[in-house]
Amino acid sequence: MTDEHTSIGELCRHAGEILNTAPGPLKRVRVQAGDMSVELEWPGTVAVQAGDPGAPQADGAAAGTVAAESRDSPDAIVIEAPLVGTFYRAISPESSAFVEVGDTVEAGQQVAIIEAMKLMNAVHADRPGRVVEVLVKNGDPVEYGESLFVLEPHDPDSGH
Repeated sequence: MTDEHTSIGELCRHAGEILNTAPGPLKRVRVQAGDMSVELEWPGTVAVQAGDPGAPQADGAAAGTVAAESRDSPDAIVIEAPLVGTFYRAISPESSAFVEVGDTVEAGQQVAIIEAMKLMNAVHADRPGRVVEVLVKNGDPVEYGESLFVLEPHDPDSGH
């Protein structure tokens, strides 16, 4: 067996291990032989929820109050971690964050990365909205279903 076959077999074995321990079904699996790549994608989880009392608050009393009110709003959109891993707000330490508080995001837009077993998994917004709170610090570990961002609904047709 060649080194390429051994390596792709190793990648597939690791992907299988992730699948066996991953919560929920996958949205997409991609294995590529040239330059070796295994890509696993879970459906982005966006849910309407009441506030998460264990989540960190924004700095400043007024900002904390506004963010808490936004999170408690019945219209709040909460983007949750689709898997267990390490949360990153940017593609690299030198890069700008995918999104900042105040940014408007579109459905399907990447908002973060979660690293799991040396694989980078994109986190996407399922619905459009304006970022009102980032609940997790860059580099922090996250659990499946943990709240990552709070968005307020955004209707692209109305401009609001």
